[in-house]
This record gives sequence, structure tokens and C-alpha cells, in this order.
Amino acid sequence: MDNIFAKLYGDHKGIIKYQRSRYRHIFNKFQELFPESEAEVQFYSTPGRTEIGGNHTDHNHGRVLAAGVDLDSVAAATKSGDSIITVHSRGYEDPFIVDTYDLEIKDGEKRTTNALIRGIAARFKDLDYKIGGFNAYISSDVLGGSGLSSSASIEVLFGTILNHLYNEGKMGAELLAIIGQYAENVYFDKPSGLMDQIACAVGGFVSIDFKDPLKPIVKEIKFDFEDQDYQLLIVNTGGNHADLTDDYASIPIEMMKVANVFDKNVCRELTKSELLKNIGSLREKTGDRAVLRAMHFFDEDNRVILQTKALEKGRFDEFLSLVKESGNSSWKLLQNCFTTHNPEEQGITLGLAITEDYINKIGKGACRIHGGGFAGTIQVFLPDQKVAEYIKVIESVFGVGSVTKLGIRSLGTIRLDMNGSDI
Repeated sequence: MDNIFAKLYGDHKGIIKYQRSRYRHIFNKFQELFPESEAEVQFYSTPGRTEIGGNHTDHNHGRVLAAGVDLDSVAAATKSGDSIITVHSRGYEDPFIVDTYDLEIKDGEKRTTNALIRGIAARFKDLDYKIGGFNAYISSDVLGGSGLSSSASIEVLFGTILNHLYNEGKMGAELLAIIGQYAENVYFDKPSGLMDQIACAVGGFVSIDFKDPLKPIVKEIKFDFEDQDYQLLIVNTGGNHADLTDDYASIPIEMMKVANVFDKNVCRELTKSELLKNIGSLREKTGDRAVLRAMHFFDEDNRVILQTKALEKGRFDEFLSLVKESGNSSWKLLQNCFTTHNPEEQGITLGLAITEDYINKIGKGACRIHGGGFAGTIQVFLPDQKVAEYIKVIESVFGVGSVTKLGIRSLGTIRLDMNGSDI
């Protein structure tokens, strides 16, 4: 399977050696857990994703730019021969078990993996696709809490298994993403946009326009990141995510509050010129922060268009300049780099300040906040030859292992042939 590993993870000998060992473990663990399984075992892989542009624009029907990464969730799976889905997952002692004959929403099951599995199976059935039981063992390298969408990766992975085991792989990536989002919203009971699932399902660089959130316009962007001699890094600055619900919710609420003044539902229905002409009266009705966040929306939404064009035309320096602009806008206008409830803790702001100082010294690179913000990770683009030095600088502050190197994975969610002959 080395040729497949090279396509998914890069052709470095160390990486391929690691993936051989990883897949061998997954295969052996599956056989240990399901010794009576007679069907041929198949592997399935779904990447995590990184947001590159469009920070907090999707919920107001804006545009985003994202990419699949080379950290993924992998499953070994076969049909079970009955209606029962049994999933064992690395790091969990007990399996997740769902009967596909029982697909009703269960209140006591919300916020669990069982809810996601049941919701995905239910949506398959609602859309007249076939479902049935399967046995699976899953191992994920997508870091939880890193903004790389570990949950969306798993959701799309479950859908991919059902797609290939029972529907001959006929379902497209975007539909699998929509089904994953449905399960998360309705069964798991967590409101979320569709960006994460689409980026995980499609892979590569992808721009998504949510003007009609029920029918997002997805555009794959052909760009070879490896040819740029740059490294994409995610830095975990720490922080507690537990009490940030109100901070996250305040962003779409305040943007929509601005739109409501104009009798609109979301900022996408306005223009920036309308906003600027009415700032005086808006301040009294919505408060200053809401106005600033709406200004961020318009600039960031347009920036995704410019970033997409820059990548399509191979203008990488222009793209990096726009990444910087995105970071500055999130820092100054969107204001999601720290929570006002705990201003003493500003890991993200500190991480950005240290990184910007380093980038200014070497004259190359870009950084921005990554994902929802308030705590967690920042995103950094640096020349390959400067990565080792930067890691020493940043890990002296946030600790060894706080930096993760990422590659852009061109392939989305897939079934792998164990003979290595195809994907």
C-alpha cells in the first residue's frame, strides 16, 4: 500500500514507515475484536481540515476557504451480516453499538458517538439509500480541540463506510458532508455549519460559498502547496474551552443584530457601503463591537475571493499577504483572540505576537488565528528552512509538542484497496 500512503501522507520514508505500522495495528486490532468476521476487511480514510480564510463568516452565509490535511481518521470495516453497527475506537474502552432498525432520536444519547452513528444511518434511510450493520475499528490522528475538525472527520468516515458497503460508493462527497452535518445538528444536538464536513469530505483546497446554506457552492482549487517550499503549522497555545460557549455564540448573534437593523437576517444580505453609511445610528442600536464584527465579515468574505484567485493563479506571496490580513482582522475587528471573561489568559494573542515578531525578523511568512478562537490554536505559514528555529522559539513558551506540522491532502474521504491497486 506504499503508493497509496504516498498520495495520502507524502512520500517521506519515515512517514510511510509510520503509516505501515499504524495500518497494521488497525488491521490486527480489527481481527482481534471481530475474530468471526469472514468478509474481506477494507480500509477507509477521512482527513481532518484546516480553515485558511473566512474566519466566522459561514454562519452569516459568507464564504470560506479550507483544506483537507494529512492527519486523518482511519477505519477497518466489514459488513456485520445483521442490522447492528459495532464500532470500536482507539482510546475508548467500550464499543459504540447502534441497531439500524432503531433510528429514532434518543434524548439520553445526545452528544455521544452513538447519536452520530444513528443520525447518519437515519439520514441515509430518509434519502432512500441502503443501510445495514457493520463492524469497525477506528483510529484517528486528527487532534481533538485543535480546530482540525476531528468530529467532522469521524462523521464523514461513518458515512463513507455505509456508502461503500451498501451503496457501491455512488454517493458524492458533498452529500456525505451534508449527512454528517445533519447527524451533528439533529441527533448529536450541536449547531454547526457545513464547512468542516465539506472540507473533510472533498479534500485539497476548497472554497465554499454559503449564500444559500442549504445548497452551498463548493469549488475545488488546484494548487500544489508542496511546491512552495513552505510548511503549514498549527500551534496549540492552550487555554480552557469549557466556558467559551457564550463567546462563540456572541459572534453570529452580534453580526445578525446588525443585519436586523436593516430588516435583514444575516450580514450577507447587506453591503459594506450600507454599513458604513449608518455606523452613527448603528452604534446606539447594536453597540460598537457588533459594528466592528460586521465590518470584519465584509472584509473577510471578500478576502476569500481574493485568496482563491491568488491560489488559482499561483500567486503564493499574494496569498500569504491575505492570510496576514485575515489574522489582523480577526485580532482587531472580530476580537476572538481572547475572552473578556478571563483577560489574564491570552495564549492566542501571545502566540500571534511572538510569531509576528519572528516573521518580521525573517521577512517571510504569515500567521492568523485558527478556527473559533478565544482559546486554542493559531495557524502559521513559514519557509521550510525556518521551521526548526521557529519551533524552538514557540515551544519555549507553550511547551514541547505544542507545534504540529501539516500537509495539504489532495484526496478527500476514500476507501482504500488493501492490495494497493486503487483508491
